[in-house]
Amino acid sequence: MAARGLGAPEIRTRAVIGFQKCESETGDGGEAASAPAERSGNADSRPTLLTLEGSNAQPLSMRAKALIFADPATQALLTYIERIAASDAPILVFGETGTGKELLARHAHQLSGRKGPFLALNCGAISENLAESEFFGHEAGAFTGAGAKREGWFEAANKGTLFLDEIADLPLPLQVKLLRVLQEREIVRVGSRRPIPVDVRLIFATNVDLNEAVAAGRFRLDLFYRINLLQIRVPPLRDRPGDILPLANHFLAAYSKRLNLPERVLTAKACEALQRCWWSGNIRELENVIHLALLVATGREIGPEHLRLAGGVSASPPIAAREHHSPFEAIKAALAELYRTEDANLFHDLEGLIVDDAYRHCRFNQVQTASLLGISRNILRTLLKKHGLLAQASRSQSPVGKQTAP
Repeated sequence: MAARGLGAPEIRTRAVIGFQKCESETGDGGEAASAPAERSGNADSRPTLLTLEGSNAQPLSMRAKALIFADPATQALLTYIERIAASDAPILVFGETGTGKELLARHAHQLSGRKGPFLALNCGAISENLAESEFFGHEAGAFTGAGAKREGWFEAANKGTLFLDEIADLPLPLQVKLLRVLQEREIVRVGSRRPIPVDVRLIFATNVDLNEAVAAGRFRLDLFYRINLLQIRVPPLRDRPGDILPLANHFLAAYSKRLNLPERVLTAKACEALQRCWWSGNIRELENVIHLALLVATGREIGPEHLRLAGGVSASPPIAAREHHSPFEAIKAALAELYRTEDANLFHDLEGLIVDDAYRHCRFNQVQTASLLGISRNILRTLLKKHGLLAQASRSQSPVGKQTAP
C-alpha cells in the first residue's frame, strides 16, 4: 500500500560541520571564510540537517527536500518537536509553501517510535468523488469500477503516521467523516457497515489561515478544534536567516556531486545577496537558485551575477512587509503610495477591490461574503451591482454546471 501514491522516500538526519563557505573578497587567493557551526561557540554542537532522499525527491517536486536547524528559531522548533513527538495527539503544522512542513512531519514520525509507515497525502489532489474511498477504502462492488476490495490510506498507515497536507482543501463532506475517525479511532469502508479499528497518528499541514477558512464556511469549526491541539508554526526562510547559508552549502554540495562538477564557492557578495533575498518560495526557491548557479557559472566562484533571485518578485520584500507587521499597517503603507497617484477614482476602486476579493474568497456565496465583511446581504447586493460583480459570478459558475450565487 505504501507504494500507492507518494512512494516511500528516505529521510536522513545528520549533523553538518560548517556553514556555507564564502570566497574571500581580499583578492589574495586566501582560503574561503567559514562561519562557525553554532552561535554558542561550542565546536561539538552542530546544526541538524534533515534531507529527503529516494524515489520521491524529484526535481519537479514543490516540497522542500532539506531542512536545517542552525538559526535560533529553528533550533527552538526542533526542541519542541522532540518534546511532542512521542504523543499520539494530532499535530497541526502551519507554514508557507516550501518551508519544510513534510520534513518536520517525517522527523516527528521517526522520533515517535511508531512501528508503522509514514504516508503523505495532498488533500488538494484528491477527487471529491473518490475521496471517501481513498481515505477509508472500499468493498468489492461498492460502486461502479470497484471490482475488488481495497484498503484506504488510514488502514495503510495503521500503527504509523498519516500526513495530510493542504488540509484546508479537504471537501466538507469528508471533513465530517474525518472528525468521526478522530473521535472513534475507527473507519468504515465504502460499501461496508463493519467498523475497522485503526491506530494512526495524524499530522495536518496548511499554508492558509484556518480561522479565515472557518469564517468563510470552507472548514468545519468542530474539526478545527479537534486538530488544533499541538501546533507547529514553521517560520519562512526570510525569518530564519541563520539557516540560509547552511542550506545553500548543502545544495551546493549535493548538486555539485550530482552534476559531477568540481567544488565551487560563493563569493562574499553572493552570500550577502542570498541573505538579503525575500525568498517567497522559501527552501525550494533557494534550491533552484543554487542549482541554476552551478549550471551557469564557468569558474570556481559563484557570484551574485549567477544567482537568479526572481527580480522584483522575491529579491526584496514588499515595502509594507519590510516596514510593518500587522495587516492594517501594511494596508496603511500601501494607501500612502496610492495617495501619491492622486487618482480621482481611488475610493471607488478600493471599494470594488474589497468587495470583489471577499466575494471570490467566499466562492461567490453572498451570505458568507456579507458575514465576512460585517455588512447586511442587501448592502452587499447593492455593492455587487454597483461594481458589476453579479454578472461576473454567474459567468464564473454557470458554464461548468454549478449553481449561481444565492
